[in-house]
Amino acid sequence: MAAAQGVSPATVQRIWDAHGLEPHRTGNFKLSRDKRFVEKLTDVVGLYLNPPDKALVRCVDEKSQMQALDRAQPGLPMKKGRCGTMTQDYKRHGTTTLFAALNVLEGTVVGECMPRHRHQEFLRFLRRLDHEFPPDLDLHLILDNYGTHKGTHKHPKVKNWLAKHRRFQLHFTPTSSSWLNLVERWFGKLTDKRIRRGTFFSVKELRRAIEEYLLETAH
Repeated sequence: MAAAQGVSPATVQRIWDAHGLEPHRTGNFKLSRDKRFVEKLTDVVGLYLNPPDKALVRCVDEKSQMQALDRAQPGLPMKKGRCGTMTQDYKRHGTTTLFAALNVLEGTVVGECMPRHRHQEFLRFLRRLDHEFPPDLDLHLILDNYGTHKGTHKHPKVKNWLAKHRRFQLHFTPTSSSWLNLVERWFGKLTDKRIRRGTFFSVKELRRAIEEYLLETAH
C-alpha cells in the first residue's frame, strides 16, 4: 500500500493507528437462517431475564469428543522472557463426552461424563436432572437447536419419557446461535483452565480432571 500511494510504510502505519484500523486481522461470523429466529430468541432471553415462578432454568449441552491427549515430550516451563511450551504432536488415548446443565444465576453446573452422545445418554442425563432438583419445581432446559438434542428429543423413548415428566420444558436456541446457550462459555473456561494444558494418559484421568473442575465450580 505504501508503494502504491507513494508514501512511507511508517505513514501508512500512522494512518492505520489513528483510525484504529487493523487490516491484518479478520473475524468470523455466521448469520442464522432460522425462520423462527425472533420467536426462539425472545423465548430464550425471556427465560434468562424473567424466569417462571416455581421453576428452574438450566442451560444444557454436551461437549463431545473430548480427547485424552498425552504430549509426545514434556513441555518447557514458563520463565522470564519465554512462555510455557507444549509439543504439537501427541498420543490419543480415547475420548469422553461431558453433559452439563448450567445455573446461569449462580454459575454452578451439574455434569456427567459419558462414553458417547446418543439419545440413550441424553435420556440418562435427563433422569439425572430429574433426581437432582426438587420434584415440585418445573425444569426449563435451554438447548442448542443442533446435533444431539435436535435429533434425540424426537426419539420415541425420549418423547415418551418427557410425556411422563411434564415438568420438563425444552427450549431451543435458533440455528447458528449457540452463543445464546450460556453453558458454551462454561465449556470454554473448562477447556482453558483445565483441559488444554493438561496431559492425560487415559480417559479415566481426563474424566477425573473434569469431575474435579465440576466440584471446584460447585462452590
